[in-house]
Amino acid sequence: MNELVRDLSIPNDWDRRGLPGWTYHSDALFELEKQHIFREHWQIACHISDLPNPGNYLTLDLVGERALILRGQDGEIRAFHNICKHRGSRLVADDKGACRNALVCPFHGWVYNLDGTLRGPSRPNTFPPMDKVEFGLTRLETEIWMGFVFIRFEKGPQGSVAELLKPFSDELGHYQPESVVPANDAIWSQISEVNWKSVRDVDNEGYHVAMAHPALQDLYGSTYYDEPFVNGICRSFATFNPHAGRRWSVRNYVKITEEPQRLPEPLKKAWIYYGMFPNAVIAVTPETVQFYQEFPLSKGRTLLRGAVYRYPEETRRQRIARYLAMRIDRDTQAEDVQLTIWSNEAMASKNFSSFYLSDLEYGVRTHHDHLRAVLPVMTLDKAPHESEITEVNRAMRKANGLAG
Repeated sequence: MNELVRDLSIPNDWDRRGLPGWTYHSDALFELEKQHIFREHWQIACHISDLPNPGNYLTLDLVGERALILRGQDGEIRAFHNICKHRGSRLVADDKGACRNALVCPFHGWVYNLDGTLRGPSRPNTFPPMDKVEFGLTRLETEIWMGFVFIRFEKGPQGSVAELLKPFSDELGHYQPESVVPANDAIWSQISEVNWKSVRDVDNEGYHVAMAHPALQDLYGSTYYDEPFVNGICRSFATFNPHAGRRWSVRNYVKITEEPQRLPEPLKKAWIYYGMFPNAVIAVTPETVQFYQEFPLSKGRTLLRGAVYRYPEETRRQRIARYLAMRIDRDTQAEDVQLTIWSNEAMASKNFSSFYLSDLEYGVRTHHDHLRAVLPVMTLDKAPHESEITEVNRAMRKANGLAG
């Protein structure tokens, strides 16, 4: 095992049940999740290399909020609500792009500087004098950690990103994530017709790898292990199976991948996944750094989103290894999407109440524990009436010393 592993022993008397099925199909609970799980927790928006030059921007829609992430003329990356202060129009309509030195609202032509201040409305003589800051774009809380840009719509229980992810900083630092650049033109996304928790349930355990992921099993073998969520973070670690090579992509990947000098010996042949509550993962291989996450669009529809980054000095062998790793990941994601569909379907059945978890699925249980801590109504085996869920949860949060 890698030296980062903490004391994560599994208690003998832990409850092997997961969340009750009703929590995957409740409209009222989904509204609470949007507020307390997503708006109040940090989310990965992008990497600094996605915004290389002043005027570069990208947008991100999340649970009813619209974010605009923008590099200013001073080189600083800032995040704002993507809302014009005049009539609430979407200020930037494209997923990504660049502007020269200002943003112009497509509705009435109000102009904003790249630091978010208002330059001026169109036909200014029809308005009284306006404060450039007061009528400027509303800032979002932003933090850059190891090259990743994090945003948060509202204050919540988590401290800073650096504080939260500090246990991973030394190990992840070997990969020099601040130095990577996009491997593709755009951040990828796709839609899956499941509840977002079903996606996270599959990703939070490796018990299914041997059966459901032949390429990963070939690559990892028995070296793969998961750590449970502790204080908002988790980690999964694997090194190449000495007998890997039954599948074409794995055989050629293991054969051609290099062992970068930047990495210490235990990491030269490792794939590592760093999980962050509630929904994000930063993953590393010898040739890439990447992130992926999922955002709920509704109680039964989820946006999968992520990006892969490479090193600027990438060799031909590293480029080929990255392509082969992409094939492995592509097959794995397709397999996982199907598993999430089957699991999510069962949660609506009257004949299935909840999971019964293996010791190898302790990551699922501890992620569910984190959800229960934020939304204690999830501890109830039987769903309250939809009209009562919000009030029941409010009372339970108050009893637990939480606001709202």
